[in-house]
Amino acid sequence: MNTQTILRELIKFPTISADPNRDLIDYCADLLKNAGADVTIIEDESGKKANLYATIGPAGLPGVLLSGHTDVVPVEGQQWSVPPFEMTEDDGKLFGRGTTDMKGFVASALSIALEASKKELKTPLHLALSYDEEIGCVGVRSMIEMLSEAPFRPQFCIVGEPTSMSVATGHKGKTACKVTCQGREAHSALAPTALNAIHLVCDMISFIRNLQTEIAQSFTHDQDYDIPYTTLHVGKIEGGVALNIVPNQSSFMFEIRNLIEDNPEMLLEKIKVHAEQVLEPIKTSFPEAAIDFTVTNTYPPLSTAKDAEVVSFVKSLTGSNATIKVAFGTEGGLFSSELGIPTVVCGPGSMAQGHKPDEFISIEQLDKCDAMLDALLERLISGI
Repeated sequence: MNTQTILRELIKFPTISADPNRDLIDYCADLLKNAGADVTIIEDESGKKANLYATIGPAGLPGVLLSGHTDVVPVEGQQWSVPPFEMTEDDGKLFGRGTTDMKGFVASALSIALEASKKELKTPLHLALSYDEEIGCVGVRSMIEMLSEAPFRPQFCIVGEPTSMSVATGHKGKTACKVTCQGREAHSALAPTALNAIHLVCDMISFIRNLQTEIAQSFTHDQDYDIPYTTLHVGKIEGGVALNIVPNQSSFMFEIRNLIEDNPEMLLEKIKVHAEQVLEPIKTSFPEAAIDFTVTNTYPPLSTAKDAEVVSFVKSLTGSNATIKVAFGTEGGLFSSELGIPTVVCGPGSMAQGHKPDEFISIEQLDKCDAMLDALLERLISGI
């Protein structure tokens, strides 16, 4: 079964992160089991979402791991000219939600796995398909836990996020945090007698913006990134009930996307220290005043040395001589930092097409991915 045929089937599953992915996982599991693969399904507590880990070839050897996520971002509020959950071919492009991010790679990986099942491999091929990547590499963690207890781990990992088939050696880490500010309510006519929680939020956001300026001017820079420094970003604010009520509570969410050289916990501590400084002069008059922090998600950066063996290995499969670093995060940082698996990111398509209406992947890019995995198969047959 070729890549395009599999991709057409994968697109039919509307695996938005908020919804189950189990039907897609069961489809993939049936393909692989029928081909003789050793398949493990790791369910979440509901049983409606699951990871899949599969091995083709000799057991008990490290092998090469191909990793991809099965969830996609929503289509609500987007103006599509084609059905988002059907694959449409036009002008050398394949349209549909997830074609680029990243069911194109998943389809190519499944296709090569089926082909590998017909061969005598000296080195095994492993597949890792995860859920809830789009909300912060959440689902893959149970697979990481499973592999941490395994007697062996893959020798290399290729995460197939879209890089236009360039070999990416790094991405930033991410820390997401919710800040909740507690004030005291009053009628707006008596505003000076109250403590406006939205004003506390504004004080905190102003500090974060100033900290971003400091980072951009004096912290580490890595010119391999489009944005060469650690970034802080406020993406959501809530608070207030009515204009004539001074709000007693307000909150906001922000994120840190950090270079490997910058410690996000240190940056978070700077922000917490400022919160204490904000509260100190008002606690006497407003003892209930508070600024609370809740880290909602975090994953580590990926930083693979350019001269690492995995880099030269994947370069030999693609024919590329250069490396890049990508702006978006992946599960690659977890495979690398928590399991010690040498990892790169390399997959078909461009993130410039991801998360948008009329998402597409070019057939040319998909063919290049197939060619890379064909080359990988030859190496698995001969042994690496």
